Amino acid sequence: MERQFTATVYIFHEKKVLLHKHEKLSKWLPPGGHLEANETPPEAGRREVLEETGLEIDFIEQENIKIDAYNGVSLERPFLCLLENIPTYKDKPAHQHIDFIYLATPRKLKEDLGPFKWIAYEELQHIEVFPDVAEVLRLLLKENKLDEMLYQRRCCLS
Repeated sequence: MERQFTATVYIFHEKKVLLHKHEKLSKWLPPGGHLEANETPPEAGRREVLEETGLEIDFIEQENIKIDAYNGVSLERPFLCLLENIPTYKDKPAHQHIDFIYLATPRKLKEDLGPFKWIAYEELQHIEVFPDVAEVLRLLLKENKLDEMLYQRRCCLS
């Protein structure tokens, strides 16, 4: 089975996440897409978010250490990596996505986000999402893991 590399970005603001209803899949998803040639996963995540929403973002970092040497520099580490099974759709055969999943906040808010909407955890019960999206958002929003991460980030920066 063919495997393709993708990057997904969950963008958070005031305990809400930015999602859109995918036309073909009829499910609500965060922005993301396939990596282009010679593109790193964090570059793909930033590009996809900018193309789809017009937002510039800051990743929520969770690095153990950072390296900045002449022969190697750290890339932003994904929050999660998933192997996702993508079923056959029209003329595209079933395949898998190796998905690098990032968390981010918007640098600056904007009014027009196209089809994207800020959604609170309570609203997720009224829309269709994939099980992995529901689980990520349950852990981050309902179980307050996002608040814990942001608190730790603020403490480390001060």
